[in-house]
Amino acid sequence: MGESYNVRLEPVGIEFEVDEDETVLKGAFRQGLMLMHGCKEGQCAACKSFLLDGEVDLDKYSNFALNDFEKEEGWTLLCRAHAMSDLEVELINYDEEILRSGVPEQTEQLRVETLEPLTHDIYRLVLDATELKYRPGQYVDVKIPDSDEVRSFSMANLPEGGKLEFMIKAYPDGKFSSLLAEGTIEEGHELEVTGPYGVFTLRRKSERPLLFIGGGAGMAPILALLRQLADQGSERQAVYYYGARGPKDLFHLDELAELQEKLPNFTFVPALSDIEEEEDWEGERGLITDVVERCEEEISEMDAYLCGPPPMVDAAIAMLDAKGVPEDRVFYDKFTTTAPE
Repeated sequence: MGESYNVRLEPVGIEFEVDEDETVLKGAFRQGLMLMHGCKEGQCAACKSFLLDGEVDLDKYSNFALNDFEKEEGWTLLCRAHAMSDLEVELINYDEEILRSGVPEQTEQLRVETLEPLTHDIYRLVLDATELKYRPGQYVDVKIPDSDEVRSFSMANLPEGGKLEFMIKAYPDGKFSSLLAEGTIEEGHELEVTGPYGVFTLRRKSERPLLFIGGGAGMAPILALLRQLADQGSERQAVYYYGARGPKDLFHLDELAELQEKLPNFTFVPALSDIEEEEDWEGERGLITDVVERCEEEISEMDAYLCGPPPMVDAAIAMLDAKGVPEDRVFYDKFTTTAPE
């Protein structure tokens, strides 16, 4: 361990210690402070903040996230910044409720209890015997066996029960997901997980109607939030639009039907984008963002939660902006894919 320095976050007045060998974001995670973040790799700018005082050393980052002019002005990326002195940081993108309700980062070795297909290319992975604390909607990093690399996956289950449940899309060249499809990772194997991370959690203070938009394995954190609402006996208005290519890409339809019975004001709307006109399908057709636009006349007063392939999330953000949904009511964890679609 190197030198330790004090970090003060403004305008919330929170202080914590960070080691020079860890990034400011990592130090915050370690102590249960859930700063806004995205990729954690200096590419997305979600953690961009202004350095009011002090000096940092930055790991490699993308100029898209922080250009040279911004850096000279005093902007920094907390996921890349190592403190070289005491720091005073002004947070630009933050939610004080979420910031203070984080859970300290933990690392565990967990056994694979269940590995089964949900569709032709999405697997359900359940890890057993965990004491990891997290909030519904959050994710963990899973270490790729025999590698220093990790992949991020959201939990689909509620924290109670001592298990972690994931929905993982398998890519032919995926460094982790291909191990599931090929049988390299099997029931009984152990995997290292670290977390929790993410701010894709229900805002407790809001009673606004909920708009969920998802696709593919992005169902996992949204299902966790729906399970949370059902567990709480919520009567909050909610609708979930889920986009898939064809019928073979749909799953968990029985549970979603049950959730419509448990939640009096919840509606599930699946939509298929790659289906012939003559094919038998009674649901919505088209890209999921087009379906939302067509079916929802007024969404500016809703809280929107998005999770799915990055192009879908980007399209949904643009659509919501055009429909008047404020940026601070749009929540998402947009994971990048490391294998070609």
